[in-house]
Amino acid sequence: MTTIEATEAAEPDTRYEAVRSRDARFDGAFFFAVRTTGIYCRPSCPAVTPKRQNVRFYATAAAAQSSGFRACRRCRPDAVPGSAEWDGRADVVGRAMRLIGDGVVDREGVGGLAARLGYSARQVQRQLAAELGAGPVALARAQRAHTARLLLQTTTLAVTEIAFAAGFASVRQFNDTVRAVYARTPTQLRADAPGPAGARPAVASAAGIPLRLAHRGAYQAEPVFDLLDRERVDGVEEVTGEPGSRTYRRTLRLPHGTGIVSVDEAGHEQSGARTEHRGGWLDARIHLTDLRDLTTAVGRLRRLFDLDADPYAIDERLAADPRLAPLVAARPGLRSPGTADPQEQAVRILAGPHESGRLVRRYGKRVDAPCGGLDRLFPVPDALVDEPGTLGALARALTDGGLHLDPGADRDAADEALRALPGMDARTAALIRLRALGDPDVAVPADAADTTARGHGDAWRPWRSYGRQHLIEQRKLQAS
Repeated sequence: MTTIEATEAAEPDTRYEAVRSRDARFDGAFFFAVRTTGIYCRPSCPAVTPKRQNVRFYATAAAAQSSGFRACRRCRPDAVPGSAEWDGRADVVGRAMRLIGDGVVDREGVGGLAARLGYSARQVQRQLAAELGAGPVALARAQRAHTARLLLQTTTLAVTEIAFAAGFASVRQFNDTVRAVYARTPTQLRADAPGPAGARPAVASAAGIPLRLAHRGAYQAEPVFDLLDRERVDGVEEVTGEPGSRTYRRTLRLPHGTGIVSVDEAGHEQSGARTEHRGGWLDARIHLTDLRDLTTAVGRLRRLFDLDADPYAIDERLAADPRLAPLVAARPGLRSPGTADPQEQAVRILAGPHESGRLVRRYGKRVDAPCGGLDRLFPVPDALVDEPGTLGALARALTDGGLHLDPGADRDAADEALRALPGMDARTAALIRLRALGDPDVAVPADAADTTARGHGDAWRPWRSYGRQHLIEQRKLQAS
């Protein structure tokens, strides 16, 4: 049974044991609140363990906030990695959570969210409230509150600018939400920023927003940066530095503007074949032309680096296979990278690195402020509709709505649409499903790693994408 399944099946007393033991494996999988203090926390909160009769449990931070509880200042439950459940689930709740994380409710409202899911707004509200204890508005509100705290504590932006950058409709709504969630005014919350007194906030918006992208458990950074280095497309991406201290940078097209983001491999320590971050996060910096895109940019980086995965559940399942057990022991927390732009990723998988570079040079829009080797955005699908063959067919399907690859896309429907494209082979369609849609359980036909995976049937489910990554890393080691 996975960590998530165990959490769902657990009685409250079992969850209380996780709180008593300060078990970080459950951070983000559920939250607990204390009636006597009015505060909610992550399971690993280091504060004194409350009495059982005073504890209530919630599936999301939004549910705890909707019940009137404030975020703990010590453990910062709003900053935990997202629940891995939403990445794995293909039902309407999982799809809705991925879309909310991408900022769809802020941009398009509940009606826009429902339309993307193919349900009525009432149906979406009912399903989310029944399962998570909070509807889409409350879930989006919790996300806005976290973005507001981040901007208050890491930039010198004026409070009014932060209110609208975080997605609030008015300064009054912003002030009311911050006080309700954190029991602090925006000014007080800014003063609470970590660091030496008088040196906070440390960074002006022009210098970019520094972030710590949290992950749970072990994180194998080296294979992720190796993959990004192999696949990089010049002009859009670059990887600088030596293994162990590399920086990945890329341009992003976002709903309100553009961005340049960077993520550091440094800060990890090597132990044999293991590369793990000492602090449980990746250091990043985001430069945006419009700060309203911050939530979306962070979500896309998290999907690219697979930061919301549950390595405890994945490693437990895969280590039960004698073939994989030594590989998992050597690389605990191995990730299956996703993408920062699903449509771009689909084109790149089909075209290959060399052809993708040609597409960027011919069709890629120049960014307003080039930075280092980054001077282009990857072309949008409608710029590629006249390309011959399968590439043009893919671009037309993405442009006319015949194929959806957004975070809330129905994976089976997308897979069917992909396979219906003229010239699309099963292996390419599976790779697009794995990377562009972030499906954790993909078998890739005609793939050497997948030959082993198919031989094990359901033994690796629902984590076949991760089992494949272990075999790929094993082959790389044998070839070196």
